[in-house]
Amino acid sequence: MSETHTSIEKLANPEKATLEGKNKFLGFWFFLGGETVLFGTLFATFLALRDKVASGPSGPELFSITTTFISTMILLVSSLTSVFAVMAMKDNKLRQMQLWFWVTVLLGLCFLGLEIYEFSEYLSEGLGYKTSAFSSSFYTLVGTHGGHVFFGILWISTLMIASYKKGITTVTAPKYYVAALYWHFIDVVWVFIFTVVYLLGILGD
Repeated sequence: MSETHTSIEKLANPEKATLEGKNKFLGFWFFLGGETVLFGTLFATFLALRDKVASGPSGPELFSITTTFISTMILLVSSLTSVFAVMAMKDNKLRQMQLWFWVTVLLGLCFLGLEIYEFSEYLSEGLGYKTSAFSSSFYTLVGTHGGHVFFGILWISTLMIASYKKGITTVTAPKYYVAALYWHFIDVVWVFIFTVVYLLGILGD
């Protein structure tokens, strides 16, 4: 293990040092392509149905820009901490990498907590999933993103638990790197949700 760690220290990009690592990296981009199509479809559906509120409340009547702004800042900071984790990985600093990834996980949990609180508030105000076409498209889009955040939390947590035994090697480095890229992706998706769903919804009211 020590020899493997020594070789890692000499590599600028340990996540791409092997053919397997390069293949994982390439496969991940294909995966993101499918995810982009998924969210693109959900965004298009939401935009088409955003004014179809039936007898229920509309988004601008319920949205709290303060809550969503805090959620956005939390997720953006978590993206930064995942960058710190990858930087530590490249320097073969296992403990620092674990620390920053665990901070990323904690921030992700805070984001999910705020989203659950937000949904509970909307439900108490009469915005159920079947209330209107708007509510269905809203919950589907934002909820799908929340599901991806939850998956990302589980993914990173699983890798970090395993890292206490496996450390940083040319085998594990691609896994850490790809998980961080996935986290950046869901952060970018949220920026679009914050802009399209919340900001434009409130400004367009």
